[in-house]
Amino acid sequence: MAEIRYRLGHKRILDELFPPAKLANKDVELKNQCDVIAHYTRNSLIADGFASPGVAVEADESGYSIAIDTQGDQERLESFAAQHRHIFSPDAGGRAIAGRDLMRKLGVWNPMDGYHVNASPADGLCKWHLFPPLGLNVIGQKGLLLMHYPPWQVLQDATFLQVMTMFRWSTVLEASGLEASEISRYRTIVDVNPVAAPGSGQSEYPNDYLPIMMASAFFDGDGDLDYIRTMLELYLNGPEARGEEYTLPLIICGSPLYDPQAPGWFRTAYTDILPQNENGEPLVDVLQTGCFKIRPESKRKTPYMIANHMIAAGVTGRCTKSPGEIPDIRKYEGQDLVAASFLTSYANEPDLDPEDAKRRACRRWFGNDNGDGPPCAPDERDRQVICALAQMDLFFADKPKPHPVYSFKEAMERCAKAGNEPCGSKIGPSCGCGAG
Repeated sequence: MAEIRYRLGHKRILDELFPPAKLANKDVELKNQCDVIAHYTRNSLIADGFASPGVAVEADESGYSIAIDTQGDQERLESFAAQHRHIFSPDAGGRAIAGRDLMRKLGVWNPMDGYHVNASPADGLCKWHLFPPLGLNVIGQKGLLLMHYPPWQVLQDATFLQVMTMFRWSTVLEASGLEASEISRYRTIVDVNPVAAPGSGQSEYPNDYLPIMMASAFFDGDGDLDYIRTMLELYLNGPEARGEEYTLPLIICGSPLYDPQAPGWFRTAYTDILPQNENGEPLVDVLQTGCFKIRPESKRKTPYMIANHMIAAGVTGRCTKSPGEIPDIRKYEGQDLVAASFLTSYANEPDLDPEDAKRRACRRWFGNDNGDGPPCAPDERDRQVICALAQMDLFFADKPKPHPVYSFKEAMERCAKAGNEPCGSKIGPSCGCGAG
C-alpha cells in the first residue's frame, strides 16, 4: 500500500480550474469543491494505473490538502503528487486563467451567454468554463492529443470517457491492436482553447466563437499567456517519458472537414518548420509527420502527426465513389488507424524516427508508404477492422445518448459476411452509393 498527503495549490487558482460541483449531473454526486477535486484526482490515478485509489480532500482558507492511499509503488505515487502540483501551479494550468481574464477584459468571453447555440437540451443556454486536462493522465501518458476545446458534456459527466469522441478513439486504439489495459495511457488531451463550451454551435461557421486566433491571442502569448506551450512541455516531457532525442509523441487532431482549429493553431505557431506546397503555403495535411521543438530552448524534439479529429468520421464520413478521399468513410478509418499505430509505436521505441513510424503504420493499413489512395491493408483481419469501424460510424443512434448501433464485435461479424466491404450492397447504408 502506498500513501501520501500533499497541498495541491492555491485555492483561488484551483477554484477557477476545477468546475463547481453544481455544474455536474446529479448522478455524479458531487456536493462541494472538495468532492470535485477528489473525483478528478481519483480518475487521474486510475488512468495512470493505480489500483483502487482512495482520495480525500480537505479545504482551508488558502488551499486544498489531498490524502491518497492506493495499491502501487510509493515512489511512483510521490512522482504523481509532484506532477499534480506542477500541473495546477500558477506557472502551468494557472496560465489559462490569465487568458480567460484578458478575454473578459476585452469583452470576448462567452459572447452568446444566455442564449441557445444548438438544439441540445443537455447543453442548454451557452455557458463557458475553464477546463484544463482534468481526470486524465498525470504521469502515465505515453502520447498526447492536441485538440480544439472540451465539450460541455465533459463538465456535466465529470469525465471525458462518456463523450463520443473519446469512446470512438478508445475503440480505434483497441482495434489497432493495443491492449485494453493500455488504452488509458493514450487518451490525455491538451486543448488549444481550454474552455468547456457547448459541444456544437461554438466552432461551426457562422458560430466560430473559438477560432484559431483565440488560441493564439489568449493561450499562446507572452508571459503568463503561454498556456499551450507550457502544457505541451509538461505533458510531453512527463516523468515517465523515456526518449533521449524525442519527447512523447503528439497527435494534432483536426480534420479539414471537421474542427480544424488545433492543426490551424499549430500551423501559425510553427510555420518555420512546416513543409510548403508549390505556392509557399505551410502545410498541415492529415498524416503529415515531422518533429519540432516546443520552444527554441527545449531539450528534446517532439515527433508529431497531423490527424483527423477523432469524431470526424462519425460526423462527416459516408460511402462515396471515391474511397481514396475523405469524406469517404473508408479513407477516414484508414487514416485514423494510422494515427493510432503511429502514436502507440513509440512505447517500445521512444526515439523512433517519425517518418519510419508513419511508414510502418501506412504499410499496415494502406499497403503503401504514405497513406495515399484507399486503404488496402495486406492482412485480412486488418481489412475487417477497417470495415468494422466504418460500420460503427455509418450506423448511429441518437437516443438515449448518441451511440453506434453495432458493437465492434457485431460489426466485425457483419463485415466477415460481406467481404469486408462496408459500403457494399449487403451491409452498406441504403443511400444509393456503392463502393467506388
